[in-house]
Amino acid sequence: MKIPVYLDYNATTPIDLEVVNEMLPYIHTNFGNPSSSYSIGRSNSEAITHARNQVARLINAKPEEIIFTSGGTESNNHAIQGIAYASRNKGKHIITSVIEHPAVIEVCRHLNSQGYQITYVPVDSNGMVNPDEIANAIQPGTILISIMHANNEVGTIQPIKEIAAIAQQRNIVFHTDAAQSIGKIDTDVRMPGVNLLSIAGHKLYAPKGIGALYIKQGTTVGNLIYGAGQERGFRPGTENVIHIVGLGKACELAKGALEKHRSNMILMRDRLLHGLKNTLGELVKINGDIENCLPNTLSIAFKGIDAHTLAALISRDLLISVGSACHSARAEISPVLKAMNVNFMTAASTVRISTGKGTTADEIDFAISVLTAAVKRLQ
Repeated sequence: MKIPVYLDYNATTPIDLEVVNEMLPYIHTNFGNPSSSYSIGRSNSEAITHARNQVARLINAKPEEIIFTSGGTESNNHAIQGIAYASRNKGKHIITSVIEHPAVIEVCRHLNSQGYQITYVPVDSNGMVNPDEIANAIQPGTILISIMHANNEVGTIQPIKEIAAIAQQRNIVFHTDAAQSIGKIDTDVRMPGVNLLSIAGHKLYAPKGIGALYIKQGTTVGNLIYGAGQERGFRPGTENVIHIVGLGKACELAKGALEKHRSNMILMRDRLLHGLKNTLGELVKINGDIENCLPNTLSIAFKGIDAHTLAALISRDLLISVGSACHSARAEISPVLKAMNVNFMTAASTVRISTGKGTTADEIDFAISVLTAAVKRLQ
């Protein structure tokens, strides 16, 4: 068992060894430009095509509906701004939720400064969006609804099917940020109403700096950058073949072992939760609904304990997150927990623990002992 034990897989994942091996030839040998006509160029072009098929199969899309990007943030930006710019003559109203990732919230704030109207629908105490709130927020000029598939902090899985159906009925484009759900739960873009879906490679054992955007055929999306014709003109620039190959392989692995990995993640998460409850009792409080949650995610508060102090105390033995890893340097309480009406003291005591596909029982038992000792010491 490697120390410190890593239990922050929602922040990022290590690159799978099979993914590394798939990438190596494109680092050492197959360095050609995919647009070149000679063999080492054609082989890279073929590798991109293969990877596109691998990503498409994971989410049940057509290969031509997959565009490679630099990651989840770019995918979200392209989806939201692309629809905003392409549909400005139809309207300037966008609906999203108060618990979206900053890669959605900040894009919406930018568009608001450009004259677009943004409606942020609330969530309940479990972090769940009510589809009725979405329906009630729709206006004649609504052009886009963007709701995440699953929340990155508390793991709540959103009613995407119902929301997408509402969007389809009203002829509104629907986008979902699936960065946290891909590879953990089944994700099928063929459900009615899904027009755009964002993928982040480093959340499913591929490298950082690579992602994908699903664009349903017939969906009109504007460009953010301009250049040559790569990625059907949506994302011009010489392709990042090394990372594209890695993302493709990671998606293939995720597709082939989805249920196996899901089962292990939930087994290890529940082992951790039960162990902490057995040793710490009423000091342990769960945020969100554990029954409608990502299989690997645990948002947990330790009564009377400052989360930052706890995380620092155990950092040589155990790596976990305080709030959302993407903005954990901020001193403020998580906006997600605020939106769920979690009280200040509970929010300040909250850590996020997320298991991975290879997390072991030994690692979980070690984590229980480390957390138990640290909480009792701080108490």
